[in-house]
Amino acid sequence: MPVPTNPPCARFIPAPPTEEDLEWAPLPIIDFSQAATPEGLARIAPQVCNAMRTYGFLYIVNHGYTNAQNERIFDIADAMFTKVTDDEKKRLVADFKKTGSYRGYKARQTWDISDGVRDQIEQYSLHCTVTDPEIQEHPRAIEPFLPELRAFTEHNYYHVMHPLLRMLAQGMELPEETFVHLHNFGSPTETSARMMKYYPRLAEEEARTNNVWLKGHTDIGTITILWSQPVSGLQILCPDGKWRWVRHIDNALTVNIGDSMEFLSGGYYKATIHRVRQPPADQAGYARLGVFYFGMADDDVVLRPRMESPMLQRVGVAARFDLAHAPTMLQYRTGVTSAYGVSKLSKRDDGHEEEVIHGVVVKHFN
Repeated sequence: MPVPTNPPCARFIPAPPTEEDLEWAPLPIIDFSQAATPEGLARIAPQVCNAMRTYGFLYIVNHGYTNAQNERIFDIADAMFTKVTDDEKKRLVADFKKTGSYRGYKARQTWDISDGVRDQIEQYSLHCTVTDPEIQEHPRAIEPFLPELRAFTEHNYYHVMHPLLRMLAQGMELPEETFVHLHNFGSPTETSARMMKYYPRLAEEEARTNNVWLKGHTDIGTITILWSQPVSGLQILCPDGKWRWVRHIDNALTVNIGDSMEFLSGGYYKATIHRVRQPPADQAGYARLGVFYFGMADDDVVLRPRMESPMLQRVGVAARFDLAHAPTMLQYRTGVTSAYGVSKLSKRDDGHEEEVIHGVVVKHFN
């Protein structure tokens, strides 16, 4: 029987890692091969939960994809920008201001960054089901890769996100499947894979934005998975108030929690502020290709703290909104998505900006 082969795809050649001596965030590295058994999951859970209570970020290695599979996903991601015509990108553009969904393309210079400077980020978002034409149409050049992309979204969903959700439940002394039951692959949800390509900017734009490519923010959903790539740019705001860089590790994942998990945990886990800034000088001129997986709870989930948690009963709730009027996942994600980068923000005394989405104060850090 012939061995099935994947359709050809042009090889994406990534930039070499930076050699600059940057101040790196001291994030733990989790060996995810241990998550395959209940005993191993229980062993690494305390480290995962502690990271999500402090830095809100961690690295994962041995997650189940080989180096070759990793490289293949980046090849396909780059094809979404290099092999699709401008006309087809325009036809499949996401009308996020109307729908509250990034499903489809976003063109460069859509979002306002600062001082009249607009973004240089092109992106394509795929609903996690990938292959359902009733949910999303894809560009013709990408259709041969849809089975691989569906396998990729399922891997992130079941083999990375679900084990993490089980560990976060354990950390709150909840039944292990508490958060998993709020994330169902076949239910209405906006869990998605997203490919983002950051292009270099003019020196004048760098000066006017203080080298910030994407403002400091927290993510909307529950779990964000970033497939590590070598162009440095991601920084997190550490507990001591300093911005530090996130290091590239070959075939590793950088994982953080978003607002929705902070809400569901009553503040027990922290959605950490992060931003993207200009890469170091030895990577100037390179585009930054990112592959992400944004996990979200089902649309009908009310983002209210799990008060049945014994741990939460002991430490108390740190709420960011009136718990009697907690938004659903659908309300919160569509509200933030439709407003991001296009709405008028209120300036604070400290120079940062904010807006209120369904009773939640959403901050943007300059």
